[in-house]
Amino acid sequence: MATAQAVTPNHNGKHARIAVPELNVPMPSTHKKVVVRKRDRDSLTGYVAPKFIADGKLELLTQSGKVIFMDLREVKGVYFVRDFGDAESLGRKTFTSRPRSEGLWVRIEFADNDVLEGLMPNDLTLLEGDGYFIIPPDTRSNTQRIFVPRSALSSLTVLAVIGGGVRRRKEEKDTGQVPMFGEEAAGS
Repeated sequence: MATAQAVTPNHNGKHARIAVPELNVPMPSTHKKVVVRKRDRDSLTGYVAPKFIADGKLELLTQSGKVIFMDLREVKGVYFVRDFGDAESLGRKTFTSRPRSEGLWVRIEFADNDVLEGLMPNDLTLLEGDGYFIIPPDTRSNTQRIFVPRSALSSLTVLAVIGGGVRRRKEEKDTGQVPMFGEEAAGS
């Protein structure tokens, strides 16, 4: 077991260094409020840690304090919400006009034929993983973002790439070889 150093005041009022055992268990920095919608239309409320998926299972801390592990194949979406009191259902499921924020404008179709548009980060790391994080069209609603497992989708279509265009490098003038040893003077 590794040890870390901690500083603590001793009986003289001076600070002393003591060895403290270090545990290899990461402590979650924060838990987010979520509503988990299952494929059978049932839903659960609770909290998830930053790394809430492991081995194809979703770890949910319910409001009553129980930890539940759910198979991702049972989950339709994990809705990250501001408050539990408000409904997680979205007022708008599509954009009324072209989004202004950067990202991939996508349309996802769930296995139950439900359709949702949203924004995803334009990031190659999305090719790996168990699902996608989607920012819904109405950012002022109770739902801030949605995690959609791959198994819940029947299709994902990229409608547009918003912002973050390819930057072209400025062409540098080719100065050629630098004249040396008076070559410039000899040529004139």
